[in-house]
Amino acid sequence: MVAILVLTGIAEAEEKAGVHDLVTRLCSTCHGARGVSISPMFPHLAGQPAPYLEAQLKAFRDRSRADPLAQAFMWGMASRLTDERIVEIAAYYATQAPPVGKPAERPSVAAGGKIFTEGIEAQQVVACQICHGAEAAGNGAAPRLAGQHSAYLKKQMEAYALNLRANELMHQSAKNLTDFQIAQLAAYLSAR
Repeated sequence: MVAILVLTGIAEAEEKAGVHDLVTRLCSTCHGARGVSISPMFPHLAGQPAPYLEAQLKAFRDRSRADPLAQAFMWGMASRLTDERIVEIAAYYATQAPPVGKPAERPSVAAGGKIFTEGIEAQQVVACQICHGAEAAGNGAAPRLAGQHSAYLKKQMEAYALNLRANELMHQSAKNLTDFQIAQLAAYLSAR
């Protein structure tokens, strides 16, 4: 009974908190101040398109985004979010300045850039820029990839390849990339 009262009190406090207070108290632990994460395990949220963030938060809340990191970290965090709060959080992060890319090894960046802009026809990999934009800044439901942590990008592409993260177009492309090509693509995007 005491646990129920404590959880109810926390939920009521979160409901009354402004979005800045909420993200500072809950989200910044993993995603950093203003959505720029210092840990490569967690993605940068700053500058992500609001529709993408809304869709991901709803998928965490309804547990349809089932990749291992989502299960471990985000299912519980998103479980009490209302649609209105999700819109507020997404709008907050969408207006934050995105991180600047980090320099990477030149040959990997060039090879990854070619995959991003041209795809690999022989492996049935479409050009990433078709959905993510020429600058990898995201586009509506497609996330911003520019400046994202290389290790995070690799993990997500591996999750798409294994169909642990549901998105048929991403699955079809990622499953045909080698580990080396995934690393090249991640290096390119992280450096943008």
